[in-house]
Amino acid sequence: MDRIEVSNLNRQFLFRLQDVGKPKAEVAAKRVMERVSGVNIVPHFCRIEDKDLDFYNDFSIIVLGLDSIEARSYINAVACSFLEYDSEENPQEETIKPMVDGGTEGFKGHARVIMPGVTPCFECTIWLFPPQVKFPLCTLAETPRTAAHCIEYAHLIKWDEVHSGKTFDPDDPEHMKWVYSEAVKRAELFGIPGVTYSLTQGVVKNIIPAIASTNAIISAACALETLKIASGCSKTLSNYLTYNGVEGLHTKVTEFARDKDCLVCGPGVLIELDTSVTLQKFIDLLEEHPKLLISKASVTHRGKSLYMQAPPVLEEMTRSNLSLPLFDIMDKTAKDIVHVTGTTINKGTKTSCLRKLRVVFKGIDGVTDMDTAGGA
Repeated sequence: MDRIEVSNLNRQFLFRLQDVGKPKAEVAAKRVMERVSGVNIVPHFCRIEDKDLDFYNDFSIIVLGLDSIEARSYINAVACSFLEYDSEENPQEETIKPMVDGGTEGFKGHARVIMPGVTPCFECTIWLFPPQVKFPLCTLAETPRTAAHCIEYAHLIKWDEVHSGKTFDPDDPEHMKWVYSEAVKRAELFGIPGVTYSLTQGVVKNIIPAIASTNAIISAACALETLKIASGCSKTLSNYLTYNGVEGLHTKVTEFARDKDCLVCGPGVLIELDTSVTLQKFIDLLEEHPKLLISKASVTHRGKSLYMQAPPVLEEMTRSNLSLPLFDIMDKTAKDIVHVTGTTINKGTKTSCLRKLRVVFKGIDGVTDMDTAGGA
């Protein structure tokens, strides 16, 4: 959903001054196709959650250049949802959707290769990312001392006071301009300098200044790993490259291990159900489950949509399934994998999520003690 800003022009060669305000994806696709003959790129200017699973399943390799932990977590979960296992619980090679992820923060960056079910997924190493700095609300409301305090006051407190019930969208330019305007008023009231529009974007969206040289190095590493996967010309990275250009130049490759209890690439959260449980009751249980706490859930089974919260046309088409027993909708399968998308609370923030669930129906022939091991 990103649009081109003036500050983007100094660190890349796809955008021009006349492109400011236009969607990045559309302009980038156009410029690349103009420069490289025979290349066909289809841009999509929308939220990543707006695309269904079939859209992502059409790709052989997924390359990430995302700007948030939440977005990475979502695509990671999508790729892991395509995994299918053999009788020995090993992932079937044809269902593995390789991912190459790159990211930069100033003079630092990383590139990594994720083979779902084989190497650690993004969620396995989520601990690598420090929690975002949070300001006490009392400081924001009573004693602001910095420009960031004024911006967060406008973002977290003033927005809800003025726009009760309306969700703030950081990708909406009008919303961002409103926060900037209110932050300037707050700063003037307390005599605090330094509130700018770019700083407002940085604080609200947790943006780290980008350095052209770092971007070039990390993008080259990602391109090389993608070429390795596509052509098989060499062994891929194992599995996490870090770059540090603060003092001189330092690179290191670390081989992280999978988390066997990972909620995303692991065997899935076990859910034991009676055969009489309806799809609606199942969705209600997800909201109460201590390991999941998923609200507004959409449910898919073997690529088939059992119930979709959105768009409205799909919600209407699948609504009739809510009153039916889940066992019947799943073709009376005693045990199988179900994928659920929705929203959950992560460190106090509501985020999109996709989870793999191992559904087992009680009292059905073919269900063993091993199937119900580790249940919650």
